[in-house]
Amino acid sequence: MAAYSLLSTLSSPFSRSPNRNPKLPPLSLTSTSKPSFLFPTRKLSLPSLHSLIFNQSKNSSNNNSSNSCIVSSAFDSFFILCTSLALSFSLFVTDVGAASAFVVTPPRKLQSDELATVRLFQENTPSVVYITNLAVRQDAFTLDVLEVPQGSGSGFVWDTDGHIVTNYHVIRGASDLKVTFADQTTYDAKVVGFDQDKDVAVLRVDAPKDKLRPIPIGVSADLLVGQKVYAIGNPFGLDHTLTTGVISGLRREISSAATGRPIQDVIQTDAAINPGNSGGPLLDSSGNLIGINTAIYSPSGANSGVGFSIPVDTVSGIVDQLVKFGKVTRPILGIKFAPDQSVEQLGVSGVLVLDAPANGPAGKAGLRPTKRDAYGRLVLGDIITSVNGKKVTNGSDLYRILDQCKVGDKVTVEVLRGDHKEKIPVILEPTPDET
Repeated sequence: MAAYSLLSTLSSPFSRSPNRNPKLPPLSLTSTSKPSFLFPTRKLSLPSLHSLIFNQSKNSSNNNSSNSCIVSSAFDSFFILCTSLALSFSLFVTDVGAASAFVVTPPRKLQSDELATVRLFQENTPSVVYITNLAVRQDAFTLDVLEVPQGSGSGFVWDTDGHIVTNYHVIRGASDLKVTFADQTTYDAKVVGFDQDKDVAVLRVDAPKDKLRPIPIGVSADLLVGQKVYAIGNPFGLDHTLTTGVISGLRREISSAATGRPIQDVIQTDAAINPGNSGGPLLDSSGNLIGINTAIYSPSGANSGVGFSIPVDTVSGIVDQLVKFGKVTRPILGIKFAPDQSVEQLGVSGVLVLDAPANGPAGKAGLRPTKRDAYGRLVLGDIITSVNGKKVTNGSDLYRILDQCKVGDKVTVEVLRGDHKEKIPVILEPTPDET
């Protein structure tokens, strides 16, 4: 090949060399490339004119062949380019729906606990309702009477007869109530009954049987701290919201928002409970009802990680009475007592009787109220220290003991009267409006 290159260089008037400024090697040099049987290594000599002409024609033939290959390659490249442009243009003008066939979406994979949570929410959502509290207001300028929403909350279907369970403070002061189901159908609701002391109310709606899916009723007596719980409700008007958490405490005590009477054995949870969740169900991991979400502990009014639910064991007995009788029959002593702080200032422990009407159970039994003597001096009444042998240190203790009794039960009340103690038998009666 080196000899051929040298011949092409020497015959520059007849051949085309790719090198514009070639350097002529000495004629006596030999090729440094590997020997070839076409061009053996030998001394170079000047070619004759005939051989130069032959070489020129041969070189011209090779150039024509090379030009033909270049044209063919250029045509192939041009064809590929046109094909690519045509395919791109067809994809561009094709409908998006058809183009989506080229996209392969892998199936969504959920963990077993996620699947269980999704299934729990889907199965129990139809049982949860949204309750709107409407109140009558009079326009200050036109004097027209209008019905405006004054609050909202949650509830759940109790049975197939259309009974809805919620909190009493959700419906308090309402002139009209609306119940909205998961499919956004709304029905008017009527109040069946309520228990202010335990913050429980029962409504009734005339809805088709296929829309009434009662929530499964569980048991709250065997709950454990750390157990997973799920709350479904309508916080801030956002219907059917699921929040999860654990039971962070048991046997808590809160006061009823209506009467101040303590509610015992309340469930504490860290599941997010916000305004609007009141009356909604608290479920265990099996989807069974274990409580009614009723209150939160928060200075700001929003969720702070401490929520409270009335246990289902307490709710079941109340709902049964409300459905059957429209009211709850709860025993009372028939007294009014002083605030706990006042008794503490006296340096004694117990419940100070302020008033005991003569027609009430305590008045009939002979308990003495607080009064003033002829000189205007305050004479303290009896101080209840125990009931049926159970110590009473404050009002909550007294309520807790009475909740375990029934109307008509005879209890022994121990009181501190002056400087001595007395035991007085009292027969418990229902409240006057329940007789």
